[in-house]
Amino acid sequence: METETAQDVLATQFIGAAIEVHRRLGPGFLESVYEEAVFLECRLRGIPVRRQVSVSICYKGESVGTGRMDLLVGEKLVVELKTVENMLPIHQAQLLSYLKATGLELGLLINFNVRLLRNGIKRIILTH
Repeated sequence: METETAQDVLATQFIGAAIEVHRRLGPGFLESVYEEAVFLECRLRGIPVRRQVSVSICYKGESVGTGRMDLLVGEKLVVELKTVENMLPIHQAQLLSYLKATGLELGLLINFNVRLLRNGIKRIILTH
């Protein structure tokens, strides 16, 4: 039996919080509403989370700008929230870029604009 990593535990806890938010609010709101609600739900559940986290983007060892991740959970899991009709490859590319920039391996891409949230969750693993 495979042991769960700290990232897996955080992902499971976060998904539970996101499902609760979606169950109560449903689809149709702006991304910022879901971000605020998920942040609150995580705090209520004791899940460590930070919002709008700046990340330095480096090129050949030099900083060339900054990005802003929606949520950083437990300093181990990057979460990008969306409220779009359809997930596009650019959304996955954005999350992969944040994983590369932070050196983290696991991210969640969550689209709240779906009937059932489980259909809007994509788990992204950075492979080296």
